[in-house]
Amino acid sequence: MKKGVTATIRLPQAVALYIGAVLGSGVLIVPGLAAQLAGPASLIDWGLLMVLALPLSLCMAYLAQKYPSSGGVSHFVRLAFGEKAGSIVGWFFLTSVPIGAPVAALTGAGYLSTALGQTETFRIVTACLILFIAVTLNYFGMNLAGKVQIAVVAGILGILIMAILGAVPHMKAANFEPFMPHGAIGVGTASTILFWCFIGWEAVSHLSEEFIHPEKDVMRATIISAVLVGTIYFMTAAAVIGTNSYRQQSQAALVVVADLAFGRIGGLLIGLSSLFICLATVVAYVGAASRLGRALSENGNAPKWLGSVSKKYGTPLGGLLFLSSCFFCVMILFGFHLVTLTNLIQLPNATFLLTYLGGCAAGVALFRNEKKKWLISLIAAIATIIMFLFIGWALIYPIIIIMVVLTRWLVPKTITRLTRRIG
Repeated sequence: MKKGVTATIRLPQAVALYIGAVLGSGVLIVPGLAAQLAGPASLIDWGLLMVLALPLSLCMAYLAQKYPSSGGVSHFVRLAFGEKAGSIVGWFFLTSVPIGAPVAALTGAGYLSTALGQTETFRIVTACLILFIAVTLNYFGMNLAGKVQIAVVAGILGILIMAILGAVPHMKAANFEPFMPHGAIGVGTASTILFWCFIGWEAVSHLSEEFIHPEKDVMRATIISAVLVGTIYFMTAAAVIGTNSYRQQSQAALVVVADLAFGRIGGLLIGLSSLFICLATVVAYVGAASRLGRALSENGNAPKWLGSVSKKYGTPLGGLLFLSSCFFCVMILFGFHLVTLTNLIQLPNATFLLTYLGGCAAGVALFRNEKKKWLISLIAAIATIIMFLFIGWALIYPIIIIMVVLTRWLVPKTITRLTRRIG
């Protein structure tokens, strides 16, 4: 443990942190979008993802347990494959948040807008407000207490379970037919959307030094939260399909489910709670990305301005300004209907998939002398590769990022060589 770090996280707080990181905007939007892409057959994806998420989460837990660092996956990749590989993976994560955060904000705002019967303009304005609050809170600085996280997660789970159980009487077998209307391709495409729901296992790795019993609780918390999150996702997807809610409102299907179960009050409750779920997610990822930007800058892998810090609050001002600029551009594109929410969610999925692939590959390399950990890392890597095969056109996003990073490395070297020759 590093000097000055206080261990305060016990098993209940650890489980709440994991669930809070993984169970975010995905549970609100993805069941409906996946059902649109694959129909009732999207349940196959949910079942497979429940199984595959376990080795993926265990791989991240093993790495965090053995190599605790605030650098997260970028640090693991750096240990396994060197500084440049770690830097590229760091940039994958950093460039996922500028799109991922607006997606989360639009999801929460969309649920509230649907519940209140408001217009698309209300939704966009509310999403911008969520992003503004998240950036502002991170500018002033904010620490999330474990006990508060337990209360928030317990409330979220309670509301979701009530909505799902209340919808059971309204589920019909006819809504599961035809089961695979878009064929196997639809099932494969939906799997890449579903991956959005299982992002977050890397987040708690930044806090591994603060576990009171990391040797036990990292693994226990991972398994407990993986089972709970997987079960909630599958139940939500079944309710959305069984009630045919996704055909009425794919991007806010849970509001329809809650309306069926409890009437207008149920829809309003889901709408309001979704706003806070998404705000918490955005705040967390804005904080992580802005601090990663500062770390990349300090290591010489990002422009110096990205590492600038607020003199008054000591917060990563450069990273927050970078994210704010990106948020503005994304919201303009969405507001003028130049991109859809489905388009937006696929782009960060591509970079998040590569981030996890890098982490799994690092596990394969670093655990080569530990058979059990090596095998789990290998299974996770293979599963991630399979999902990546269906990423499609969104692959262009990480390719652009790699080209920009390589240009940043190669151009200065080329200029230096030319200067030496001329001299």
